[in-house]
Amino acid sequence: MADTVATWLEVLHGRYPPSHAASWDNVGLQVGDPGWPVARLLVTLDVTAAVLDEAAEVPDTMVVAHHPLLFRPLARLTPDSASGRLALQAATHRIAVAAAHTNLDVTADGAGTNDPVVAVLGLSEVRPLTTELTEGRRLKLVTFVPSEAVGPVLDAVSAAGAGRIGDYERCSFRVEGTGTFRPLPGTDPYSGSGIGQDAEERELRLELELPRGRVGAVTAALLAAHPYDEVAYDLMPLVDGAERGFGRVGRLPAPAPLATVAERLREELPAPHLRFAGDPDREVDLVAVVGGAGDSLIDAAQASGADVYVTGDLRHHVTLDAVALGLALIDAGHHATEVAAMPAFRDRLEEAGRAVGLDSPVVASTTPTVPWR
Repeated sequence: MADTVATWLEVLHGRYPPSHAASWDNVGLQVGDPGWPVARLLVTLDVTAAVLDEAAEVPDTMVVAHHPLLFRPLARLTPDSASGRLALQAATHRIAVAAAHTNLDVTADGAGTNDPVVAVLGLSEVRPLTTELTEGRRLKLVTFVPSEAVGPVLDAVSAAGAGRIGDYERCSFRVEGTGTFRPLPGTDPYSGSGIGQDAEERELRLELELPRGRVGAVTAALLAAHPYDEVAYDLMPLVDGAERGFGRVGRLPAPAPLATVAERLREELPAPHLRFAGDPDREVDLVAVVGGAGDSLIDAAQASGADVYVTGDLRHHVTLDAVALGLALIDAGHHATEVAAMPAFRDRLEEAGRAVGLDSPVVASTTPTVPWR
């Protein structure tokens, strides 16, 4: 398999599906042509001018970032905005830029942005702070076929890409039932007593799974093979069966003073600009974690029963309210809580690329992107 932007995007999306990202997010390819060759992957937390300079040192470098370069819609692509200026810089040097943002946040493969804090604190009994069943990449087709036509219909939709589950093909389920209808003028009913007459038909309910990318081909095959002039069918999205969610909740190996937990994170994450709110001597046990900016999930942290919430970018009044309600806070910083996940992110991309025969080097950026001093 050739190393191109498209093939590396396939690897990125296979490991961190865009369907796992929040609805408001912008993930995937942001700048570049899927057909461009890739000689190197550069993994970074942020896309900055200095990171793009680093990428330009090796021709055909593709940048894979956690934070999207293009997050909010652009009305124009000019150097008048920071994102426009960076996108122009990337395009000028033929640097493709892709992002895995909230789809990386929720991953359970050890490269998520919550995992460094979980590892440093040695948390156990770890679970997501928020959970939801996420829509997967497959659909279920349900249609209703007269028994004498089920063979040709099954042949047609299977050939078009439905009914494949793992190493099995033509996988379907059918059950017999009765369909009712009343044909109106202008119709051409397959059976029944005529126009305007109530009718019943013994039918088989036929179900098959299919990938999202085969919807057009499968529905076209169904309509061509089915004997009815009006074909009834449903396409239902399937969840992937795994609970995913933002943040983590887990227990410390043993209860410890808040100040001790904060100092451990300051030294081992590391988080040099860490600050905490609450009684320094208070013993904490249950810890809620959200890497990056965790303001919006502070109510979830409170509801989880956590003694302390570790995150970044906490606002003043949010902090006052939380402490008043008994939730201790550790603000380790947006950058510090997420940049520590980048080495594992690099490792997972390299592993996934090698598994499909891609051999471009996958390297972590050495350009600092933390803005604070």
